[in-house]
Amino acid sequence: MTEVSIVLPAYNEAARLEDTFRRTVDAVEKITDSFEIVIAEDGSVDGTDRIAARLAEAYPFVKHLHSGKRLGRGAALNRALKESEGEVLAYIDVDLATDMSYLRELIDAVRVEGFDFATGSRMMPESDVERPFTRSIASKGFNLLTRILLHSRLYDHQCGFKSFRREPLFELIDEVKDEHWFWDTELLVLAQRRGYRVKEFPVRWKHGGATKVNIVRDLFGMGREILRMWWRK
Repeated sequence: MTEVSIVLPAYNEAARLEDTFRRTVDAVEKITDSFEIVIAEDGSVDGTDRIAARLAEAYPFVKHLHSGKRLGRGAALNRALKESEGEVLAYIDVDLATDMSYLRELIDAVRVEGFDFATGSRMMPESDVERPFTRSIASKGFNLLTRILLHSRLYDHQCGFKSFRREPLFELIDEVKDEHWFWDTELLVLAQRRGYRVKEFPVRWKHGGATKVNIVRDLFGMGREILRMWWRK
C-alpha cells in the first residue's frame, strides 16, 4: 500500500495548479518515497481539467479525478479520499497558504506520533498569520461558536492543511453530512466525540489572495451547520 496520499482539491485553479503540484512533490519527496498526489478537480471551467490530465499522464504517482459538474468542496474531498490508496491521507489547499515546511509535521503526526487526525492551526498563540482583518474576525467568531456550542477543544477547524489515519477516517467519513465548507469542522467534531486522537499545531499561514469563499453566504451557511450539529448531539 502507498504510504502517503496527498489530495489537492482544485476548482478553477489553472493559474496555480502546476506550480502547487511541483512544490508539493518537492516537499513530500523529502518525507517519503511512497506517495501519490490526487488532484480532485471539481467541475472547473478554466482549463484546470486539462492541466490535471496532463500531469496524470506525465507522472505515474498522479491521479486525476474529474467531475463534470461542481460537487462542492466537501463532496469532492470525500470522493478523493475514498479513491486514495495511502495509509496516511492528507489534503492541502491549492493556494498553499500554509507554509509547506510544515508538511513533515502534518504527515508525521499520524505516521510517527500515532494521532488519528491532525490539522494545522491559524488560531493558536504560536501561529504566524497574515490575513485581512474582516476575514480574521469572521474566522475567530466561527471557531469560538464551534468551541462553545459543539464542545470542540480545537482552536481552528477550517485550515486547509489536514491529515488522517486511514481506518479512523473511513469509520467517520460517511457520517459527515455537509458537502461544502463545513466538512472539515463536522469531521473534526465527530472525531473528538468518538474519542480519536487529534493533533492541532501552529503554522505559518499567509492569505492566498483569490478565494472561493463568499464570506457572508458561507458564514450563514456554516452557522446553520453548527446549529444542526448542536441539535444532533
